[in-house]
Amino acid sequence: MTAQPSRPSSPPYKEGAGITLPAPAKLNRMLHITGRRADGYHELQTLFQFLHHGDRLRFSQREDGDIVLTGELAGVSDADNLIYRAAMLLRRETGCRRGATVHLTKRLPMGGGLGGGSSDAATTLVGLDRLWQLGLQRGRLAELGLILGADVPVFVHGHSAWAEGVGERLTPVTLDTPWFVVVHPGVHVATPQVFGAPQLTRASPPITMARALKGGASSWRNDCEITVRELYPEVARALDWLSARAPSMLTGTGACVFARLDSERAADKLKADLDAAAIPGWQAFVARGLNRSPLLDALND
Repeated sequence: MTAQPSRPSSPPYKEGAGITLPAPAKLNRMLHITGRRADGYHELQTLFQFLHHGDRLRFSQREDGDIVLTGELAGVSDADNLIYRAAMLLRRETGCRRGATVHLTKRLPMGGGLGGGSSDAATTLVGLDRLWQLGLQRGRLAELGLILGADVPVFVHGHSAWAEGVGERLTPVTLDTPWFVVVHPGVHVATPQVFGAPQLTRASPPITMARALKGGASSWRNDCEITVRELYPEVARALDWLSARAPSMLTGTGACVFARLDSERAADKLKADLDAAAIPGWQAFVARGLNRSPLLDALND
């Protein structure tokens, strides 16, 4: 098993002519699917929470006006790269002609349900707005983020949130902040396959935010979990392993699963047990839940 660093320290975010910013992971602490729209998208109710763990992006000015990406997304075309698309969208919407080199240090697995691509896009919007001194309001950046994906606005706003619609209607909330052991079981979950599965639950009765919060973590569930278990046995195996040791759940459509622990010591112990098991293909990290994104702290916002 390859273990990733668990609790990054706060780096010096301004470096010379560039800016280095975090793109944190998120967890879906609960996820209900309440319906399917005519356009094929699903109506959701979910609770987003950030983790003190994620990718990192460095933005540097370029004099030639180009957008150049470096780092760890080899083989991803510009058309499919949310960082590039975010940069080009920001330039198109503002008329800015400045360039930038964006270097990505990738720590979050692709297709893991941790929001890595959406978080990278949000940090790109916020970082380039700061680098290019565009002065856009956070609400406007979130509107642009929604063009890129339903999860991008929550990363732009940077607060734990109750979300409805396709995940874009956000209400800030304060959640408990336990420690988590997050496991990626080495498979890539195709979100369209999960949402297209005939057996997926699509009719959970809508609930109020107040009721969801009053019920607390012991009552929360992910409506995608049963379907993902059926389609991806390795995810089911990871859930079973974790659930035997701590309350556990799928995040998003997966493939990552997480266990909730009451203390850092308990989380480190569970992670050590997982390392000792040496299950091929599994990766894991320990992180604290956060109600405020590290991105806001980096910008002193």
